[in-house]
Amino acid sequence: MESPSIPLDRRFRGYLPVIIDIETAGFNPKKNALLEIGAVIVEFNADGDLEITERYSAHVIPFKNSELDEAALKFNGIEPYHPFRMAIDEDEALHMIFRPIRHAIKRNLCTRAILVGHNPAFDLNFLNAAIQRTQNKRNPFHPFSTFDTATLGGLVYQETVLAKAAKAAGLAWDNEKAHSALYDAEMTATLFCKIVNRWKQLESLTDKPDM
Repeated sequence: MESPSIPLDRRFRGYLPVIIDIETAGFNPKKNALLEIGAVIVEFNADGDLEITERYSAHVIPFKNSELDEAALKFNGIEPYHPFRMAIDEDEALHMIFRPIRHAIKRNLCTRAILVGHNPAFDLNFLNAAIQRTQNKRNPFHPFSTFDTATLGGLVYQETVLAKAAKAAGLAWDNEKAHSALYDAEMTATLFCKIVNRWKQLESLTDKPDM
């Protein structure tokens, strides 16, 4: 992609917001498998509004000796060893996801990415565990800082559940697509952009001189 007309380096203190959603086989990042990862890159358009520019996802093969919680699999509907998943191993998945993020960081003159998620501690913990397992040396993300759309949704729309916050923001929500990593990442990204752009509009109103 070409360099944006308005880079993001000054908007979030040098961080590039990247929306991540991870589907797993449980709640323990060191024991339960990471099964799916979705990543969405957002950038400014020519009008200075934040919008989705790139989307990436990968189905992931459970790491060796990982545990698969049946309740988690029933919840997200993933069959980890189904041949049509076209799953790849963790190391390949991280390289595939991280490469375009590093390019986006560079073209936006940012220093690193910051994970945006809905209750992002869960996603960041699983991401960091996978990075540690694969010994990935090119992690573009800040190791502990995040932006949380559950908090932002509660502030702006009085809703902290992703589906309810999305509906409150006027977005269509498809329950059948929910709990797909890419779908949830896209909806989280759309919500995040809407909140950031709404804040920009409010700032422009307060900056207008009194008539």
